[in-house]
Amino acid sequence: VQLVESGEGLVRAGESLKLSCSFSGFTFDDFVIGWFRRAPGKEREGLGCINSIDRSVDYTGPVKGRISISGDYDKSTVHLLMSNVKPEDAGVYYCAAIDGVTFGVMWPEKFEQVGSWGKGTQVTVSS
Repeated sequence: VQLVESGEGLVRAGESLKLSCSFSGFTFDDFVIGWFRRAPGKEREGLGCINSIDRSVDYTGPVKGRISISGDYDKSTVHLLMSNVKPEDAGVYYCAAIDGVTFGVMWPEKFEQVGSWGKGTQVTVSS
């Protein structure tokens, strides 16, 4: 599985942020893609995930309520949209995937244990 994150590297506080995760190489039709981030000096945290089978999504963490995850599977891409970006949203954003599974609740530990990861994309927030 290969994952590549992309999107705006610099965003103003209060504006919206859109990131994309291009994926390839899945063996199975069922897989889950999750979004994570690591803020400076903090551990990586899970933000949400999307299930390939029914496109169901689940969100978690401090940004719940400000993010939306969607999938464009014809283009092999999953998007993360964050509204009202705050300075504390700065960090490296990652997408990760687990092949051959389906679950509807964000499960960060599972991704950390067996997931495939992109290299991440840096997001800077200007005030």
